[in-house]
Amino acid sequence: MQAPRCDQTAAWTALTAQFAQSGRRFDLRPAFADDATRAEAFSLSAPEVFADLSKNHWDAETRGLLLALARECQIEQRRDAMLAGEPINHTEGRAVLHTALRAPRGAAPFSDEVHEVLDRLLAYVEQVRDTATSGIRHVVNIGIGGSDLGPQMVVPALDAFAHRGLQLHFVSNVDGHDIVPVLRGLDPRETLVIVASKTFTTQETMANAEVARAWFLAGYGEGGEAAIAKHFAATTTNVAAAAKFGITTTFGFWDWVGGRYSLWSAIGLPIALAIGAENFRALLAGAHAMDRHFAEAPLEANLPIQLGLLDVWYRNFHGYTSRSVAPYHQGLRRLPAYLQQLEMESNGKCVDLDGQPLPFGTSPVVWGEAGTNGQHAYFQMLHQGTDVIPVEFIAVKTPCYDAAGGTGLPDSVRAGLADQHHKLLANCLAQSQALMLGKSTEDAMGETAPTASKSLDALTIARHRTFPGNRPSTTLVLDRLTPAAMGALIALYEHRVFTSGALWRINSFDQWGVELGKALCNQLLPRFASGDTTGLDGSTAALLQRLLG
Repeated sequence: MQAPRCDQTAAWTALTAQFAQSGRRFDLRPAFADDATRAEAFSLSAPEVFADLSKNHWDAETRGLLLALARECQIEQRRDAMLAGEPINHTEGRAVLHTALRAPRGAAPFSDEVHEVLDRLLAYVEQVRDTATSGIRHVVNIGIGGSDLGPQMVVPALDAFAHRGLQLHFVSNVDGHDIVPVLRGLDPRETLVIVASKTFTTQETMANAEVARAWFLAGYGEGGEAAIAKHFAATTTNVAAAAKFGITTTFGFWDWVGGRYSLWSAIGLPIALAIGAENFRALLAGAHAMDRHFAEAPLEANLPIQLGLLDVWYRNFHGYTSRSVAPYHQGLRRLPAYLQQLEMESNGKCVDLDGQPLPFGTSPVVWGEAGTNGQHAYFQMLHQGTDVIPVEFIAVKTPCYDAAGGTGLPDSVRAGLADQHHKLLANCLAQSQALMLGKSTEDAMGETAPTASKSLDALTIARHRTFPGNRPSTTLVLDRLTPAAMGALIALYEHRVFTSGALWRINSFDQWGVELGKALCNQLLPRFASGDTTGLDGSTAALLQRLLG
């Protein structure tokens, strides 16, 4: 029997009635005042991650109805089908098995193939990381999308565990202003270039790879062609194309690995080079622990599923169209960008599995910035803007600055850093508290505002200093940002996206939306040489002429 779409269930009808009756007017402030146990009741623990969901616009009745919705939509059966390797990416006829990439040997489909590549990749990693022998000091990863965002996000996040003798650089944009500053000043003899492209045909990646090759040959001098084999590696399935380029060291992956889920595969080579084989295996183990939680925990205690349910509640009932991610850890500064691809490319769909137009919204806009930087940028809108935007805070209990060893930090510096970390955490807690509590006009009237204009009356100033409050947030807490914790956190988001997509009954694993622009680009590119505007729409023709003039 085919699983129903969420809006075709009895639970959806019940949720609609519940929202109209009380959900629309839900207020967090009386909810906490009336229930001393609310924080405990709406908190969940999963491997490496604690989640406080209590500052969200739901109560026990709403959560119960959402769990009923999950069951009616057969979320557990659909999850199990994915994990078993059934071809749930039906528009491309493929399985979705990124979870197999981080499973222990013998514990998932394609285990022999996965571990053969993993073992070979990590052996190569340790050879390169022996910098005294390899001579490599810099690694340049050239990719785009899933071949760039995952490694570019994880490497700085795990800086404390990184090799101090290797510097990692990332190039993705076809704009030369991306690659030139990276290559400037590097010595080709001390540089390893990774070309990350499953097909070895990706336009942006191959354009940058050709530039890197030309730079290498020009800077290396005599013997450069032969040295490409040592100084270039590829993560690709097109071994023949890589060999034609001069690359002999290649690591492949499979068509059941989607780009935005690929950091666990050979695409994770720059991550492994940064943190080493042991830590890369710990990253995989942390993700696998979250996979087991997702697969085995009952729905009432299943964190990815509950987050996905909350996303549906917000998107389809409250009408919240975006979510802000605020990681209070500088190492996670690229996490919002990574999550943009993960969620918006996966669930930014307008038809269901049968190709029928959807009568409701799907993916929210995901955006954010590391705290405390975001507080001095967009938090004004979060607190006093006209739109309600749920916020996801991520806090790390204990900082980790130098797990990889090295010279270490003086005690006087450590003391100052400890104080800074308390400031960071205090800001994180204060922001979620302020979003919830707000400030009434009456309270503002009773305060002194030293910077307020003396020409305005007190009530006008107070209205400008009023915060509506009752703005929802989630707080995720990690004990430490270790490789295992990083793996668990990413897997948590992957399974959350799967959950909301399954309820909407969309295919979260294709990305046809990126194809049209690519095709039109290939048609336009020759016109930059010919100047021909025949058949173009008026705007595109005029813009082309202006750019060529």
